[in-house]
Amino acid sequence: MRIDAHHHLWDPARRVQPWMDGPWADPIRRSHALSDLTPHLTAHRLDGTILVQSSSSYEETAELLTLAVGEGPVTGVVGWADLRDPALAQVLAALPAGLVGIRHQVQDEPDPEWLLRPDVLRGLGIVADAGLVYDLLVTPRELPAAHAAVRAVPQLAFVLDHAAKPAVARGDWQPWADALTALAGQANVSCKLSGLVTEADWEAWRPQQILPYARHVLEAFGPGRVMFGSDWPVCTLAAGYEDVVALAESATAHLGPAERSDVFGGTAGRVYGVGTPAGQRQPGR
Repeated sequence: MRIDAHHHLWDPARRVQPWMDGPWADPIRRSHALSDLTPHLTAHRLDGTILVQSSSSYEETAELLTLAVGEGPVTGVVGWADLRDPALAQVLAALPAGLVGIRHQVQDEPDPEWLLRPDVLRGLGIVADAGLVYDLLVTPRELPAAHAAVRAVPQLAFVLDHAAKPAVARGDWQPWADALTALAGQANVSCKLSGLVTEADWEAWRPQQILPYARHVLEAFGPGRVMFGSDWPVCTLAAGYEDVVALAESATAHLGPAERSDVFGGTAGRVYGVGTPAGQRQPGR
């Protein structure tokens, strides 16, 4: 099963997206529905998707979960939950089927060590107890705390979104590269090959500027812990869906068929427990 492991859907007329905080977001400040995404999936032979939250809202999570039922391409939802909520276990238990993970915009927290707060670590433990994955939305600033959190909750499967957003446009390599390698040393974390194009210069990026970052992800984690994600429609700020797929195909061109199959579906299937027999989620399950 070929899977796009990271995309979003939203309608600003229904719900404000606070992160769209300037004119830069005008090109994507409109409704993006599943019907808009489906032609891209068909064109690139993608069978399923992981739909990821964009708003810190239980209401949005519930709406997204309605798309994870039936015969559509959404095989799972990474929703939002308040990790600090004393009733988190009950909240997660009450959410409908289709929830495979939880995410919070850690990159927007003023405290770079937010993930290490006792109430947050407690919440991560509850996410693990619920059989869910935790998506890490962090930048290089928060990578050290993310590494410590991954070590502190070894029973939880973590997925690093967008390779922790290296500053591709500036050509920054360190400390991102070493921090990523260190994080990859933890067996309970995987990484999405996603979001790199929007960390480059939106108007003037070239594949040769982005591919070293993508290849470092593959070298650090290995194909068995890397999953392709389009980050659509955010990616359209810099590139079309077809361009993002082409970049991922270029980055993985040196791999064998089985390894490419992992990146384009197998890893996401195992980690999120979609498109695979029950009980095969890995790691940290």
